[in-house]
Amino acid sequence: MPLVTSKEMLLNAQKGGYAVGAFNAENMEMVKAIIQAAEELKAPVMIQTTPSTVKYGTLDTYAGIVAAEAAKASVPVCLHLDHGSSFELAVQAMDAGYTSVMIDGSKLDFEGNVEVSRKVADVAAALDIPCEAELGKVGGKEDDLEAEADTNTDPQEAKEFAERTGVTSLAVAIGTAHGFYVGTPVLDKERLSEIRKVVDIPLVLHGASGLTDEDVADCVRRGICKVNFATELRAAYSKAVKEVLEQDPDTIDPKAYGKAGIKAVKELVMSRMKVCGCDGKAC
Repeated sequence: MPLVTSKEMLLNAQKGGYAVGAFNAENMEMVKAIIQAAEELKAPVMIQTTPSTVKYGTLDTYAGIVAAEAAKASVPVCLHLDHGSSFELAVQAMDAGYTSVMIDGSKLDFEGNVEVSRKVADVAAALDIPCEAELGKVGGKEDDLEAEADTNTDPQEAKEFAERTGVTSLAVAIGTAHGFYVGTPVLDKERLSEIRKVVDIPLVLHGASGLTDEDVADCVRRGICKVNFATELRAAYSKAVKEVLEQDPDTIDPKAYGKAGIKAVKELVMSRMKVCGCDGKAC
């Protein structure tokens, strides 16, 4: 089917008490793997690209690949700009065919974040495209953004932010980090519950790669409607490729290791979809 927006996906997840899995893709093989997993589990799915990914391959290229694969699918597929770094990039993504965007103004102060998020949300609303924003800083490194320490989201600020910006979903910081964790992450789940009480729009969990299934499931129970997975998909794909080349160093056909990468990513995505509870929820 044609690409869909994330609006109904996330609202249905909010009503149903589950989360939609949002998976970052770096190439055609990862796109195929993610959609194959969604098809097998009958799950709605969001495929994401970051600014560094689209700088490498262009917005038009990724939009073309995902749209072509989604057209063959029987489940709803949304193409989302993850961690949009500027108003201009978010608008360019919408022009290119992305059906959901994020503007990440978390590196700015509160008022600056409100201003840029409202600006993108206004354009997105005029095009009937959902807009995600982030309040608080998720630790670790995502693209060119790096936080030395977590600055968790304040519930009352989250309420004000959602009301003033008009964004349709909100990524919150509760102790998660981008990339793989060093040590055991300590999540402020009570803070998440408090945010859920005062914020009506769907909530998003970033930095889920490396979290236990139990932690992800608990965050979903407390109100998370979208969970982002990126680093662990890249690791699974790369590990599978390396194994093929180690077994046969003379391999020169990219399709040989591409198939291995697809298989590994598909298996990982399916396991994460089941944890999020979105399997069987395609409509």
